[in-house]
Amino acid sequence: MLFLEFLARWGHVMFGVTWVGLLYYFNFIQGPYFAEATADAKADATQKLAPRALWWFRWGAMGTLITGLYLLAVLGASSNQYILIGATMGIFMFLNVWLIIWPNQKIVIGLSEGDKAVAGAKALLASRTNTLFSAPMLYGMLASKHGVQIESYDFSDMGFLLALAIIVLLELNAIVGKIGPIASVKGVIHMSLLLTVVIFGVALYL
Repeated sequence: MLFLEFLARWGHVMFGVTWVGLLYYFNFIQGPYFAEATADAKADATQKLAPRALWWFRWGAMGTLITGLYLLAVLGASSNQYILIGATMGIFMFLNVWLIIWPNQKIVIGLSEGDKAVAGAKALLASRTNTLFSAPMLYGMLASKHGVQIESYDFSDMGFLLALAIIVLLELNAIVGKIGPIASVKGVIHMSLLLTVVIFGVALYL
């Protein structure tokens, strides 16, 4: 059982590195490149590069989710607020990949019919939201073992509930809201770090 848990942790990190690494690639590298590329270069990358990257991106997300859910089941009652906050963001990030980013990117790269401009805007907002979530999600995963001591999950803890409420509101914005200050690469990096401070400050000290 301990060896299976270790394999799940190893797989969770491997899949997570693939997923988040490609998330950063799309947001920090490919997006700005596409904004500056010539029409021919952009068309070539859209047809040959983007589909390959999106394949690894979405299946990296799937592997991360499956191994993460297994670890949550194994941890059970020993789960603490750090891991549950991180897992909540991770699950929303997975749903954004499969239910928003991928369906809309299929339109953008020509695999499905639809308005490419509208689809691109929806995919960008969800992708930026995942980038926003990435720093606090990773903080929660690591701090569950190495952070300041925190109580186990408890519905009576208002700080914990407020942290979850902030996450839910941000996810709702990813679905029906506006991109706001996370439109730029610099903006989403700064807001992700700020969100880390806010989420865990609220969870720890309220």
